[in-house]
Amino acid sequence: MKEKIILLISSLISISFFWIFSIIVKKDILTSFDFDLTVIIQDHIPKSIDAFLSTLSLIGSFEILGLILIAVLLLRKKPSGFLILVIFMIAHLIEILGKAFITHPGPPFLFARYSFSFVFPTSYVQPGFSYPSGHSLRIVFLAVILLYIIIISKKLSQNRKYFYNFCIVLFTFLMLLTRVSLGEHWTTDVIGGSLLGLGFGLLSLIFI
Repeated sequence: MKEKIILLISSLISISFFWIFSIIVKKDILTSFDFDLTVIIQDHIPKSIDAFLSTLSLIGSFEILGLILIAVLLLRKKPSGFLILVIFMIAHLIEILGKAFITHPGPPFLFARYSFSFVFPTSYVQPGFSYPSGHSLRIVFLAVILLYIIIISKKLSQNRKYFYNFCIVLFTFLMLLTRVSLGEHWTTDVIGGSLLGLGFGLLSLIFI
């Protein structure tokens, strides 16, 4: 019970930070920060790896990460897994509302570096603006769940836990990086999506 209370409080804190950060973004206080950091990141990431980063971007789509989440929950074989899917969908509803009501246009076309013509159907859903990033929300949400499952596992050795957790953190970092390096989102979009994913990811751990 004590652990669940800690998770609930941590979740509420993360969601509160998301709310506060959203207000800051709506006031356009960080516009110069977004633009300057995008230029710096794109200048330091060679276009030769854009195809690799674009592949990661595809993996971060709702269809792929949603299926991975369902697979993880089915392997857990707990009825409460359904509640985690509900939490996942609520987080996405907030994402859609944010993009509809927070006036925060995405990066202009001159920053676009996505390599493929193919995108999944949900990518065509454009509620309006750019904040928060759905990819960031999804990958952080899933990463929180996977990290927790690995940490509490009694079947894995400590070394394997370290290795798997490192891989998850690295993959998450690269996925977040693609949002800016490919010109899909501003850094503030990524931060907002990550806070949203963290908050609802922590909430979902109550039902793991």
